[in-house]
Amino acid sequence: METLGRNPLAGRDDLARAFEQLCEPLLTRYSPGGARLRLGAAGASFPSGVAELEGFSRVLWGLAPYLAGGRQHPLRDVYVRGLANGTDPAHAEYWGEAADYDQRLVEMAAIGFALALAPDQFWDPLDEAQRRRLIGWLDQINLRELYDCNWLLFAVLVNLGFRRVGAPVDRGKMERCLDRIEEFYRGDGWYADGPEGHCDYYVPFAIHFYCLLYAKWMETEDPARAGLYKRRAEAFARDFAHWFAADGSALPFGRSLTYRFAQCAFWGACAWAGIEPLPMGVMKGIVLRHLRWWFRRPIFAADGTLTVGYAYPNLVMAENYNSPGSPYWALKAFLPLALPPDHPFWTAPELPLPELPSRAVQRAARLVIVRPDNGHVLAFNGGHRHSNEHTHTFAKYEKFVYSTAFGFSVPRASWGLAQGAYDSTLALSERDNLYRVKRTHEDCEIDAEGRAIRMTWKPWADVTVTTWLFPGAPWHVRVHRVESARPLDAADGGFALALEPERSPEDGPVAGPTGGADGSVSVTSDRRGGMVRTPWGASGIRVIWGEGEFAPVWAQANTNVLHPRTVIPTVRLRLEPGVTWLATAVFGEPEAGRIDERWRAAPSAERTDGNLVVVMDGVGLARLAMD
Repeated sequence: METLGRNPLAGRDDLARAFEQLCEPLLTRYSPGGARLRLGAAGASFPSGVAELEGFSRVLWGLAPYLAGGRQHPLRDVYVRGLANGTDPAHAEYWGEAADYDQRLVEMAAIGFALALAPDQFWDPLDEAQRRRLIGWLDQINLRELYDCNWLLFAVLVNLGFRRVGAPVDRGKMERCLDRIEEFYRGDGWYADGPEGHCDYYVPFAIHFYCLLYAKWMETEDPARAGLYKRRAEAFARDFAHWFAADGSALPFGRSLTYRFAQCAFWGACAWAGIEPLPMGVMKGIVLRHLRWWFRRPIFAADGTLTVGYAYPNLVMAENYNSPGSPYWALKAFLPLALPPDHPFWTAPELPLPELPSRAVQRAARLVIVRPDNGHVLAFNGGHRHSNEHTHTFAKYEKFVYSTAFGFSVPRASWGLAQGAYDSTLALSERDNLYRVKRTHEDCEIDAEGRAIRMTWKPWADVTVTTWLFPGAPWHVRVHRVESARPLDAADGGFALALEPERSPEDGPVAGPTGGADGSVSVTSDRRGGMVRTPWGASGIRVIWGEGEFAPVWAQANTNVLHPRTVIPTVRLRLEPGVTWLATAVFGEPEAGRIDERWRAAPSAERTDGNLVVVMDGVGLARLAMD
């Protein structure tokens, strides 16, 4: 069978073949009773037996649409057997009782989805006793507490499955969950993932995805909600399109990035629910280009199974709840397989992204999206007032800018700049080599046109930082006003630049030296700034006001989500107690042929009449009162 990287993904049959290719390595890994799928030994926050349930359930996000679309697959019989045995307390592979906030409740959602979408495949083959046990096991979700976030919709999906197969539906539970989700709505199509939650991929691949399923299945019974969910998805789509680059990649931002190509699942859900916020060929193009982009990345183990990580296998950036089966949440992208061959999603020609403005303010998400003319997408970030205990939350939500070309980095350990990999952030230390960065903000303001973002944040109780971001590409400007009662070391990090060119799974062994040994990585600098340059792009930073010296940080391996080895151009300085101002111009150019001319066109800053004036492209952007 051809590799996924060679699958042209030109239409419905190719997408079905891609699903088959993804599942082929799984066929021999199911337990004898079919109820468990073990894909590795790495641990998660829940027991290994529950991780095996997770592996089992997540394949259903793709298998159910595949079967509902009229195809047959050998996994179908495995899943019928697994549903019977996993819910039988007398069987060795029983999945166990669910407690409040249990991971089992998460995995019930995929089973509810499968029952609602393809009851003939997963319900009809069961006998009466097996059906009773399946419904009884799933009904636990109606009796348990769920986390106050997208988890509430898991109960909705289970009850939608009950509704489809004629089992008793807990309508009170559904109503309470849907009413609570309504409180997370932020306007313009955006939800937060919880009462103080982030606006991230859980909006498209969870909340909107599930609400569109509800809208399709309940459009006659609950037309008011169905219509509301469709209208909100249409509004959200106009913003979400900005998160995708012309090459199919999407912004790496937020948690659960190991779900990878679930990033495009929203667009298939729009088509399946019968809405067209963008022309059908455009939505089709987003999905297919996105999958092509992913299948050219080294995201698979040697046996062909998906790994935990993002653009390569990487447990460093993983969540505490990521088990070896977690990545198969990505199969949500295969919902279009449930559409018939004559559906407009399949008959429309694949179209590129529409022409999008070079700058877009997404106020609910506190982002300014910048799209220069080279296909690079950047998200300048105001950040959040609240945080949580998820892994690397500050790195995934509080960097100054996120990029489809440069990604972002997470700490590997806590000692120094190389272990911390502080790209696109200001890191501060009490001169003990242990750094703090922005985790939340006290306040944030984005101007009407997205020309400036101002945020105030406190890394210590007696240290207040006000940061102004002036978005742009390839240059953007940061101004920091640090008021401190203690002496500090500071490091303002630019974009993390890959030290080696990108390699696809189709590439053979490396034929010769790379990553600097052959001179492919060069550093040019003076005291005020510098640039690291490669044949595949450049990253740099300059001090345009204040003190500071250029010092490239060779980050520890596997800290960046896109590139295993990176260097971070950085400005370092010492701060004494009192008020210190620092302005830096940050450069990132992923096209090698345009580096020199653009590097010379650096922004500037000057003090005039007690104000710091920032100038980009010959235009004064701001007059910041200096005290």
